[in-house]
Amino acid sequence: MSHANENAALYFVDRHASSDYTDKPAFVEVDGAQRHLTYGALAQSSGCVATALAQNGIHREERALLLLLDKIEFPQVFWGCLKAGVVAVPVNTLLATDVYDSILRDSRAPCLFVSAALLPVVAPLLKDAPFLRKVVVVGDEAPDSAPDNTILFADFIADYAPSDAIHVSPDEVGFWLYSSGSTGAPKGVCHVHSSLKATCDTYGAQVLQIRPDDVVYSVAKMFFAYGLGNAMSFPLSVGATTLLFSGRPTPAGVVAILEQNDPTVFCGVPTLYAATIAHLEATGDMPMTRLRLSISAGEALPEYVGTYWKHLMGVDILDGVGSTEMLHIFLSNRPDDVIYGTSGTPVPGYQARLIDDAGQEVAIGDVGELAVRGDSSANGYWNQRAKSRATFEGEWTRTGDKYERTESGRYIYCGRTDDMFKVSGIWVSPFEVEQALSAHPDILEAAVVAARDDMGLEKPKAFVVLKSDIASEDFAEELKHHVKEKIGKWKYPRWIEFVADLPKTATGKIQRFKLRND
Repeated sequence: MSHANENAALYFVDRHASSDYTDKPAFVEVDGAQRHLTYGALAQSSGCVATALAQNGIHREERALLLLLDKIEFPQVFWGCLKAGVVAVPVNTLLATDVYDSILRDSRAPCLFVSAALLPVVAPLLKDAPFLRKVVVVGDEAPDSAPDNTILFADFIADYAPSDAIHVSPDEVGFWLYSSGSTGAPKGVCHVHSSLKATCDTYGAQVLQIRPDDVVYSVAKMFFAYGLGNAMSFPLSVGATTLLFSGRPTPAGVVAILEQNDPTVFCGVPTLYAATIAHLEATGDMPMTRLRLSISAGEALPEYVGTYWKHLMGVDILDGVGSTEMLHIFLSNRPDDVIYGTSGTPVPGYQARLIDDAGQEVAIGDVGELAVRGDSSANGYWNQRAKSRATFEGEWTRTGDKYERTESGRYIYCGRTDDMFKVSGIWVSPFEVEQALSAHPDILEAAVVAARDDMGLEKPKAFVVLKSDIASEDFAEELKHHVKEKIGKWKYPRWIEFVADLPKTATGKIQRFKLRND
C-alpha cells in the first residue's frame, strides 16, 4: 500500500516554488552583504544540496552537523539534508572545542557544514575525527586552518542538478537538536519530519496567527528549537519572510532592526527584552515600528518587563514555555489574553498536567512537575536509553519544570525540579560551570547557583574556595574569562564570591540550596 510522501521539505519549501511566492524573499539578511533568498531559489538550492550529499557518499539516515551562522545557507543546507533523507543536526555556535568533539563523536556525523568564521574553533578536531569524511565551509574562502577534505559550499553544490525530496513516512527522523543535560553532557534529541508541521498547526497558526504578509525577526538563532520554529518553520508554513542577523543581538542592534527592517513579529527572550527597555530608557529613543506581536520563551518573563514593553512599544509580549524535547511552545499567553507573571494556558493541540513524585496529578494551587502531550514530541534521546525512559512516558513528556495551576487554568512557573536554570533562554548546568572553575589551578572547589540580577533574571553566581589567598576583583574577572573559554560565552558566573568553605552533606555533596538567596 503506497502512502503520500511526508517529507517536510515538500510542505515548507517545494510547494511554494510553484506558487505565487516563487520570487518572494523567504530569507533576508540584515547584516553583512544583506543577501536574500527567494522561495524558488530555496527549493532549487536545497535540491542541489540533496544531490551533492548523495554524490559525496553521505547516505540516508547518516547525520550532517550544521555549525552555521544565521545566513541564507542555513535553510539551504537544512532542507537539503531533509530532502536527501540525511539527518540534519544544527548545533550551538557558541560552544567550546571539546564540546564539539563530544558531539562529533556522539553523532558519528560523516559530514560537517561549518561557517568560515567558526572553522578555527573546530579545526583542531577535524584531522582525528573518526567518522568525519567531508567538511563543507560556508564562506567566500576557506581559512588556512581548513583540513584537506574541505570544500567551499559554492563548489560543493556547483555541478549538481536539484534532486526531488525522497519519500519518507511522517515518523521518519528528520533532524536532531542537541540539548544539555543535568551534567552538562549534550543529548541528541531526535525529531521526526511531521513534528515541524505539528508546531505550525498549533502554536504557529493558533497563537502567533502567522500570515503571509508577516516579516519575522527572531533573536534566538535557528540552531535552537525556539529559533528554528520562529525563523524557519512558522514563516515558511505560510510564505512569510524571515530577517536573518548572524551576529550577537544587542539592544541597540535590535532597535535598529525593528526600525529599519519593519518586522511585524519579534521573537525575543526576557534578558534581551529587559536590556532593550534599559537601552530605550537611557537613550530616550522610542522607535517607530510595524510590530503586531512580540513573543518570549526560554525563561520566565518578569511581569514588569512585559508591562513596560507594552507601554513603550504598544504591543504585548506573549510569554510562553517550550522545550527542545517538544520542539516549540506548548504553554502560552495569547493575543487579547495576556496575564503577565504566568505562562498562560496549553496551546491548542497540547495537553498539560502537573504531577507529584509518585506520578499523581496535584490539586489546583499545589506545585507539581509539568508533563505535556502533543504531536511535536521527540522520539527520544540518541543512545541515552535511561534518560529517554525517564523523560518520555508513553504520550507524555516530563519537562523538569515545576508549575502551579490556578483556578482559571493558567500556569505559573515555580522553578526546576533539579538545579538547572536558564540564562538568556539557554540551559545552564551548575555542575558544568563548577567543573570549569575547578579546572583552574588556583581553585580548590566551587559551587554555582542561580541568582537574580537587577532585572529579576537568573544568572550564575559562583562561590569559590581558593587554594591560596589571592582573592581580588582582577582574579574574579580572570575566572569569568576562564569559564567563557572553557564551556561557552553565556555560562560564566556574573558574580563570584570567595568563601572559606562550602556547605555539604555528611557524604560530601554540596548543598546548593544553602547558598541560594531567593
